[in-house]
Parts: sequence; C-alpha cells; structure tokens
Amino acid sequence: MNATALIAEDEPLLAQALQAELARAWPGLKVLATVGDGDSAVAQALALRPDVLFLDIRMPGQTGLQAAAELAEEWPEGVPFPALVFVTAFDAYAVAAFEAQAVDYVLKPVQPERLARTVQRVQQVLAQRTPASTVDEPTLQRLRALLGGADATAGATPARLQVIPASVGQGIRMVPVGEVLVFEAADKYVRVLTADSEVLIRTPLKELMPQLDPAVFWQIHRGTVVRADAIDSVTRNEAGRLSLRLRGRPEAWAVSRLYAERFRAM
Repeated sequence: MNATALIAEDEPLLAQALQAELARAWPGLKVLATVGDGDSAVAQALALRPDVLFLDIRMPGQTGLQAAAELAEEWPEGVPFPALVFVTAFDAYAVAAFEAQAVDYVLKPVQPERLARTVQRVQQVLAQRTPASTVDEPTLQRLRALLGGADATAGATPARLQVIPASVGQGIRMVPVGEVLVFEAADKYVRVLTADSEVLIRTPLKELMPQLDPAVFWQIHRGTVVRADAIDSVTRNEAGRLSLRLRGRPEAWAVSRLYAERFRAM
C-alpha cells in the first residue's frame, strides 16, 4: 500500500532511525517531512495532509497530544484525517493509555517487530477510509481521554484559584475568579474577561486549567475556557460548527470539534 507520512520528533537521530525502519517495514510509505516541534507538526500536517502522523509525545512547544488535538480542531471538512501513531519513551502511562483508547504507539528506541505490527494496523485503518472521511467521533473521544489522562498524571492537583492578580498600569488588580466569564489565550498572554472588564495575564492557559474547577469552567476550544453557568445560547451554522454566547458578553465564541460533545443534545 502506498501512503504518505509526517514525522514529528525533536531528536534528529531518533527521527532518522524511525524513518529508516519505516523504509524497511513499509516500502510504499513516503515521508513528506520531518519536524522537531509540535507547532511545526500542526503547520506541516495542515499544509501537506499526510495519510499518517508519527507524533512524539514530548516535544518543544506543543506535545504530540496537543498537536493532535489542534489538528482535530483545524482539519478541513471532507479531507480524510490522518491515522495517528504516537512515539514515546514513557512506557508505563503511555502504553496503558494508548491501548485503552485503541490508539497505536511506538516506543523509543524503535523495535522493528513492534513497528511492523504498527504498520499493519495503520494500513488496515487506511484501507477502511473513504474519500469523504473526516475527524470522526471515536477519534475525538480518544483524544479527549488521552488529554485528560495526561493532565491527571502531571502531578498533584493544585489549589483552586480564588483571585487572579493582574498588572494594570503601575498597579495590580485582583480579579475574583467568581467574576470571570472567559479565559482566552492571546499570543503570550491570556485575556481574562468579566462582564465589564478585561485584563491580561502572562500565565499560560495550560497552567491555569488545573487550578480551575472543571465543573465551573468548561474548555470549548484549545484556547478558550468559559464559565458554564454563564452560557446563554449555543447555535450551529450551515457547516455544522457550533458557537455560543454568554450572558454579560457581546461576543460569539467558537466551539471546536473536540469539545462539541458537551452540546450533543442540540
């Protein structure tokens, strides 16, 4: 079977080793590009649209899981979503998580016998795809579960935030978390929105998330978290994409594929 692939691995020697083993295990596979960080993996995957993605779990910038989640959100409609293979040196959590979610993986250093089994499984997945295949719900469920598992193994749950210190001019404003309606990633900052104000903080959204009560704040996009009890309405456009509005704010907020399941009853 002929197919195309993208390798995302931040260690050049390991990337070369994986590509060499793939050439032996799957002669019909053409590696379109090799990148060394999660952001480049997303950009190149969207540009090249490979059939298979080999994503290292830990890379500079985004992790392999985060890159896969972003691709699930941004992948164009009507284009078959790539088969995902995660590459990891962390066997205990990774193996259990990937096997539980029926997601294939390759342990570093690459073992030819294990890679051959992975190739066979990926070929079976590709053989079952149709030209109209896109990001399906089972894939989204697996990514949600893996992302949640990764968060759960990151360490002890930090204390819940009560107030957020934010620089305003020459002073510090203390914003009660109980007043916050939206956290939105914006370049190197996070916008913190209440009903009548906005401040910027430098703490990344991924560091804020574990400090927020998930029953109170819902992630609706990789860069957007909203207060659940402030959701006023959710609408679906002609393309099937969801957006929501919050009481107290004029904007409409996009809901990504990855988090649309919260509103499945619509």
